[in-house]
Amino acid sequence: MKIGICKGAGLLWFIVLVGSQLSLNAQDLSYQIDNKLKEKFTDNNPGAVFLVAKKGDIIYKKAFGLADLELQVPMETNNVFEIGSMTKQFTAISILMLMEKGKLRLDDEITKYIPDYPTRGHKITIHHLLNHTSGIKSFTSVKGLNAIANDDMEPLEVIDFFKNEPMDFAPGDQFKYNNSGYVILGYIIEKASGISYGRFVEQRIFEKLGMSSSYYASHSKVIPNRASGYRKGKTYTNSRHISYSIPFASGSLMSTVDDMLKWEEAIKNNVLLSKETMNKAFVNYRLNNGEQTDYGYGWHVETLNGTKSFEHGGSIFGYKSMGVYLPKEDIYVIGLSNCDCNSPTKITRDIAKMAMNSRDSDK
Repeated sequence: MKIGICKGAGLLWFIVLVGSQLSLNAQDLSYQIDNKLKEKFTDNNPGAVFLVAKKGDIIYKKAFGLADLELQVPMETNNVFEIGSMTKQFTAISILMLMEKGKLRLDDEITKYIPDYPTRGHKITIHHLLNHTSGIKSFTSVKGLNAIANDDMEPLEVIDFFKNEPMDFAPGDQFKYNNSGYVILGYIIEKASGISYGRFVEQRIFEKLGMSSSYYASHSKVIPNRASGYRKGKTYTNSRHISYSIPFASGSLMSTVDDMLKWEEAIKNNVLLSKETMNKAFVNYRLNNGEQTDYGYGWHVETLNGTKSFEHGGSIFGYKSMGVYLPKEDIYVIGLSNCDCNSPTKITRDIAKMAMNSRDSDK
């Protein structure tokens, strides 16, 4: 009897000791992340929200700085940000959803949807648009963009703005990050589905996944918990105005860190697509000469400390964003900032490395 009690006490002490160590590791990680973020996002300036999850569980979530400089409103973890080019993930998955339903094919030429598009004798496919190898010039580098930035335009009008520009290269010859391709993809989504791009994403992705604080951006709509966007010259100023019809499917969505975790979990667990179809988004595609592009469909395919990493950032007037997912470790880090002066890209990757090291110490 005494031996059994001693064994039980010993086991209990071991459990307490291990539990304490795990808690200490978690506290250490939180302390390290806090110190890093407080250096970059100070109390009386535009701020950010960061979230870290392991195996779907949130292990860190905090807000820094101000959501509104004029009203001196502190940032909260439920604030809504424009996510810029992270929108491309949703556009790519929308295309794959339509493909899976037989509404389109990845090898469809864009002239199937825009018959008068000047391809200069080239075959430009949906695949080329998805992984930035189309050779079409990105509209963000086309002269005259500032003149139309405030205009509310239909997708075909935006496409008309850049379609006659000389191509940068033949389709598949090079990788060059390209916003024009994702504007065309947004139009293809509308043609294939019969509804607007914004309605498609909100109904078939946001509503299905319970992403109740995510939106197709609007200046006029009252969006609860919207963080105001800023830019910085000599002083902070309100961000420049842009019509969301311009970035469209390349960068016009809004979200929160919690909703972006729901998104990542849905991607990981194949909620919207079959595993086979979902895997297409994360292939490191190759150019015509066999070189890898380090890009799939809506995600960069990178390595971080020797492990595979799926990443994407975003930048739009007043906001910057960055998300990193490490599939082997099942770690997700998302950072959203409300000043286009303060990119979270490097610090998000650094936090992902810290989370990896914490995992190793927890073994």
